[in-house]
Amino acid sequence: MSDFRKVMISVPDSLLREVDAAVTKQSGSRSELIRTALRMYLDEIRRRKMREALKDGYVEMAALNLQLAEGGPVFEDTPRVAEGGRK
Repeated sequence: MSDFRKVMISVPDSLLREVDAAVTKQSGSRSELIRTALRMYLDEIRRRKMREALKDGYVEMAALNLQLAEGGPVFEDTPRVAEGGRK
């Protein structure tokens, strides 16, 4: 347990009761539940940031993608796909 640190937090009584009820059902501990909840929360933040970055990229590339989709500039060095899905 050397890589663990103790942290004190304050939570409302009602939330602690919910945590304790969940822990009882899962046969775990408060610490396990809180570690899992923190990981899930941080993962969700990372997913939101990634979605936002992807969205920004799509918006940034929209004009070029539209131009290409409408038969815009053809790049001579680009290999063409032959029938049957082979290059």
